[in-house]
Amino acid sequence: MIHSLEALSGGSVLATDGEIGHVRNFLFDDQSWTVRYVVVDVRSWMSRHDVLIAVSALEEPTWASPFFRANLTRDQVRHSPDVDTEKPVARQQEIAMREYYGWPASWTKLSIELPPVSLPAGREFPAKASADSHLRSVNDLTGYTVWSDGQEVGRLENFIVDKSSWHLGYLDVKIGNWLYSHAVLIPTRWVKDISWADHRVNLRHVPEARKHSAGSGSVGR
Repeated sequence: MIHSLEALSGGSVLATDGEIGHVRNFLFDDQSWTVRYVVVDVRSWMSRHDVLIAVSALEEPTWASPFFRANLTRDQVRHSPDVDTEKPVARQQEIAMREYYGWPASWTKLSIELPPVSLPAGREFPAKASADSHLRSVNDLTGYTVWSDGQEVGRLENFIVDKSSWHLGYLDVKIGNWLYSHAVLIPTRWVKDISWADHRVNLRHVPEARKHSAGSGSVGR
């Protein structure tokens, strides 16, 4: 079943020994369109504002009243690598996260089934701002204009995620001549590229007959 990713925003995150914080954002691989990390606001009990938790360390979220259970202790969360979630994640920072959570970096070819995290290695690793990886912020991409054949189609409002694989299968796009009045779901496989400088998503094509209405199908909200 697929769900609106926005529905998980603000959900509580629980460690094995207490609450950690709440979901503020998601980081996804812009090549595979798969969510890799949840950005958790932990300022209520840590000096840092955010930590990243790998989705492989999370049980499947409760969607009706969103909350997550992490297979981590609060102490393991406290010692996770420090990553600036307000900027594109650098490759060296992603290596640090890989070393800590114990699975391959997302710029390599990954299967959808990620190995589960039982106990993070917790090794120190330099998180230097170096070459860019493919981890991107969902919050940053939301609001980008969507273009096809040199014309603006609409504005990206949300993402539709598969609850079992964390794959972002659709873009929830508002279209229309006045205030983006109509919503459609556009498959992410139609995305040609993303212009981060121009804040726009470029599509290969958008056949009118194959547009998916956001009100159709079984999309959990």
